[in-house]
Amino acid sequence: MQMKIEPTLIGIAAAALLVALVVALVSTPVVKSLAARVGAVDVPRDGRRMHDHPIPRMGGLAIFLGFLLSTLLFAELTPQLRGMLLGASVIVVLGIFDDIYALSALPKLFVQIAAALIAVFSGNVIETLSNPNIFSADPYWNLGVLSIPATVLWIVAITNAVNLIDGLDGLACGVSTISSMTLLVISLVVSDGPAAVLMAALAGSCIGFLPYNLNPAKIFMGDTGATFLGYVLAVVSIQGLFKFYTIISFAVPFLMLGLPIFDTCFAFVRRIAHGQSPMHADRSHVHHRLIDMGFSQKQAVAVLYIISAILGLSAVVLTTAGAEKAMLLLLALCAAGAVAGRIFIANNEKRGQEEPKPKEEEPK
Repeated sequence: MQMKIEPTLIGIAAAALLVALVVALVSTPVVKSLAARVGAVDVPRDGRRMHDHPIPRMGGLAIFLGFLLSTLLFAELTPQLRGMLLGASVIVVLGIFDDIYALSALPKLFVQIAAALIAVFSGNVIETLSNPNIFSADPYWNLGVLSIPATVLWIVAITNAVNLIDGLDGLACGVSTISSMTLLVISLVVSDGPAAVLMAALAGSCIGFLPYNLNPAKIFMGDTGATFLGYVLAVVSIQGLFKFYTIISFAVPFLMLGLPIFDTCFAFVRRIAHGQSPMHADRSHVHHRLIDMGFSQKQAVAVLYIISAILGLSAVVLTTAGAEKAMLLLLALCAAGAVAGRIFIANNEKRGQEEPKPKEEEPK
């Protein structure tokens, strides 16, 4: 595929990014003050928290405001976009209540499913999937009646995946910025104007919030921001990526959102293997493991930024390179991931064996 980017589209995307950035940057201090007043404050009460003092959360409201204003100014309000914005508003309201009152998991899941259905019934549906079997005569699969449950599953899964990696200062916001910039570049390359404007707005709002969220964080995005980012990335990827029928396009969304998807799958498998509920909170996410391996917060976040950037670059290459080169890249990424995963697991097993057992108290 030859790269032919329209200059007009670049200008609109740049304007959308700039407006969202300025709005998020200006509104974050206001949201921080509001969060402190309504009690949306993260108080460290367990070992999963990396901070040692109360910090306001609900900062995702500033990200939402930047994205919403930029989208209304520069995007065409199609039925699909209206449905996405309505569903995103539901997710943000849910996040605000969760940041204030700490809601339980099951009610949140039902609301997330409802928000996903709003997007689905507005036309945001995964109707086909490209066939990963290069030897098959069918280039893609028609999901038929499975299209609605598959789309709902995708939206809810990515919504929670981004939320699960929100454990270090600036991590979820930075990874979401990289993911949105990845889809922005892909959208510009294939001249997908609607997706490009939405991703420019999302990237700009994340960049505007990031100075307040980097270590040491002055405010957290909370569930308000993390679930909103996941929801928007999931819905936009449906129209921006799943609709391509190329041989390798099935892998692009999973590369673009590779880090949160891997962390979520790893967490679910780990919890089920230990006889726990998949929704059980623990301190064994990828970022926690990096901290336990001796990395500082800034170093761990930098490592995960680099991983996300490599995956994002790979997604761009997959959409612009020929099928043969793309398949070679995909195979190389799978091999590298397998080796890295094996080293990572071996390192943690060794660390667990070397940890000294707690001494028994001597009887008095």
